[in-house]
Amino acid sequence: MTGSVAELTAAVLAGDHGPAPSELNVISAFWLHHTTRLPGADVTYRNYYVLLRVGEVFGACSFEAGELDPSYCADASGLPLSELLAEGPLPVRIAALDAYLASVEPHHLASGAEEVVLPAGTPDVRARARDAAVAGLLDVREGSKVALIGVVNPLVDAIAARGGTCLPCDFNLRETASGLPVSRDMTEVVDAADAVVATGMTLSNGSFDLLLDRCLTQSKPLAIYAQTGSAVARAFLGSGVTALSAEPFPFSQFSARPTSLYRYRKDGPQTP
Repeated sequence: MTGSVAELTAAVLAGDHGPAPSELNVISAFWLHHTTRLPGADVTYRNYYVLLRVGEVFGACSFEAGELDPSYCADASGLPLSELLAEGPLPVRIAALDAYLASVEPHHLASGAEEVVLPAGTPDVRARARDAAVAGLLDVREGSKVALIGVVNPLVDAIAARGGTCLPCDFNLRETASGLPVSRDMTEVVDAADAVVATGMTLSNGSFDLLLDRCLTQSKPLAIYAQTGSAVARAFLGSGVTALSAEPFPFSQFSARPTSLYRYRKDGPQTP
């Protein structure tokens, strides 16, 4: 049973999950600053990513502004993953761990994955399809309270449409598009909730272990939607994570053509 990100990293460095990470080198490293404002919206989303390619897969981690300088990527290509896992800044360690676990078992080959192909189209069309796929993981009962860690407005709406009450938490927003106040205290909304939905950003800001432990202690279902560390979050299925929407790079917002995300549940894929 995987207990924390630190324990998972130590196990990977020890070779417990496959080949030694010292044998896998970064082929390319890059840093992205990306902004999005969908038609009709009044919020501009600002995202920063570091990406590490290993073989056919990319490890990804988003981070807050100023947390990692683009110059870091200048010397990262060619380095073994073991070095980045042991010594890199937190976003780089998460991206390296994601790259390692995805290279061992790519999402498109994973036996427990349900592939969801997002349609070609404009950013808003693809965003709605992506958020509908994430919402499909939610088991929201009438009257239940659902903590949403990392606000995505269509998920706020999806929780309400299923009869639930959304308890949103985000460091960068004061209220949702529907006017709900947004808390900055993750433990406050988790403790008040019956179920929790969280973004992979909890991996990059160091709050994932606390979130995992709190949900396990309180026996609350935890669904993760992840571009950041999607293979890392997958490692915790059945160890606190009950469902996962994993979207490996290239992310939906970087393409107008069909791309895939992969849904997982701790008990395996559901059949119609």
